[in-house]
Amino acid sequence: MSDRYTNGTENTANWRPATQLIHSGTSRSQFGETSEAMFLTQGFVYDSAEAAEARFKGEDDGFIYSRYANPTVDMFEKRMCALEGAEDARATASGMAAVSAALLCQLKAGDHVVSARALFGSCRWVVETLMPKYGIETTLIDGTDLENWQRTVRPNTKVFFLESPTNPTLEVIDIAGVAEIANAIGAKVVVDNVFATPLYQKPLDLGAHIVVYSATKHIDGQGRCLGGIVLSSKDWIDENLHDYFRHTGPSLSPFNAWTLLKGLETLPVRVRQQTENAHAIADHLASHNVIKRVIYPGRPDHPQADLVRRQMSGGSTLVAFEIDGGKQAAFAFENALEIIRISNNLGDSKSLITHPATTTHKNLSQEDRDELGITDATVRLSIGLEDAQDLIADIDRALSKV
Repeated sequence: MSDRYTNGTENTANWRPATQLIHSGTSRSQFGETSEAMFLTQGFVYDSAEAAEARFKGEDDGFIYSRYANPTVDMFEKRMCALEGAEDARATASGMAAVSAALLCQLKAGDHVVSARALFGSCRWVVETLMPKYGIETTLIDGTDLENWQRTVRPNTKVFFLESPTNPTLEVIDIAGVAEIANAIGAKVVVDNVFATPLYQKPLDLGAHIVVYSATKHIDGQGRCLGGIVLSSKDWIDENLHDYFRHTGPSLSPFNAWTLLKGLETLPVRVRQQTENAHAIADHLASHNVIKRVIYPGRPDHPQADLVRRQMSGGSTLVAFEIDGGKQAAFAFENALEIIRISNNLGDSKSLITHPATTTHKNLSQEDRDELGITDATVRLSIGLEDAQDLIADIDRALSKV
């Protein structure tokens, strides 16, 4: 944006993530503040009527209105671009605003979308319920089998949509393989990369065209605010997302953008510790006689363990597992926990647990949950920053009551 906000840190591609997440995209005002400034303003003034005209014509790249762009939000977008390796981004008010914008901005009635069926409940609602209302055809598949993506292609297929690892069963989908199929037919691949985080998986490097995040999760990661972001090439955003974003108004607030900037500074430290804790807990659960099944991308018994090693540089902060005894046992376990709290959020500094069949995926039919492997015994555990031994002791104490 305007030169007066620039501090000369635009060329940060060679920096490592921990450095990028502290310095990339930083813009300082004339006061030279250390922390990023928070610009809580709706609009901006112009030096003259001619300057306003130039701004609206795009001849001056300054700010116009905070629904379109804002200096604090712009810093968050630039920092995420540096981390993701993306040319451009638009930050949104929530993760679902990012998902909806990334899909709807490039589709019209008569288009066809192929989506992996393993999705967060609200994402699946957008695919199954919302898009067909506007004449967009959709097909849900088992995304772990590349042949399914190829088999469901139609002449009007425009978008492939997936999340990997998936919510809540932590399946991993071959992003490069899906992208190869999409490129052959001129379709775009949209990847929800929340569970992997931008630290452990780079969908754009693997061939995806658009990446979305709920920044509410690991990026804030401290239970403070909502946020989302869509990242892609500048051409794609200019041609598809720019006008949709400008006129429908899913924009992120400057206050939330500032909070998310602060979250990015500690993201590598938090995610690394959470992953170490999660791996230790997954291994411990696997040895427990009350646990029927453990799913964790860092373990050799993960269903797509080979793909995990090729595609991801780390495991996950989440563990999924099944408790012997069904819903009654799962509820008894959750209710007996003392440190780990019951919540549908994830990626937080606090360890959180949820029962997907009765919360995040409760609106799916029993048949759909069975297809996804979400049983009444399934629980999803998001590991925080507590001491791993304290968490293991809490888990063991709760399991003893099952």
